[in-house]
Amino acid sequence: MMSVTTLARALPAEHRERLMQLAREVSFEEGTRLFEEGQRADRFWVVRTGTVVLDLHVPGRRSAVIESLGQGQLVGWSWHFPPHMWHLGAQATTAVRAYEFDARAVRALCEQDAAFGRAVALWVGQVVADRLHASRIRLLDLYAPYGSGSET
Repeated sequence: MMSVTTLARALPAEHRERLMQLAREVSFEEGTRLFEEGQRADRFWVVRTGTVVLDLHVPGRRSAVIESLGQGQLVGWSWHFPPHMWHLGAQATTAVRAYEFDARAVRALCEQDAAFGRAVALWVGQVVADRLHASRIRLLDLYAPYGSGSET
């Protein structure tokens, strides 16, 4: 099932077209780190093909994988909110092709066009809500005595 937060479903066609005018095609080899927690969030990606995992640093343990992202999904939301620092890390688990966006250029377009800015804010906000839920479930599965209780 396609997530409601995929670019194709999240933005109306006219806003999606405006955003895509700022896109640059990039690719990452399997194992490439896209970003680390605490680094400056100055860009973001929409996955075309492949898989990117989001992870959370856990002191004294391996990083906990929070979510796996695929086609049409947004990689990175921290670029949208000050202080523009990554809250998670991200790594390509397969070869990935993606659209890359300069965060400053997108934020400027959001400021210039209120309707576009609102659409992007709603999209990014829904992604944040989804990631928070996924993080909660994953951390409960990893660390709570009885897991999340979820059957997924």
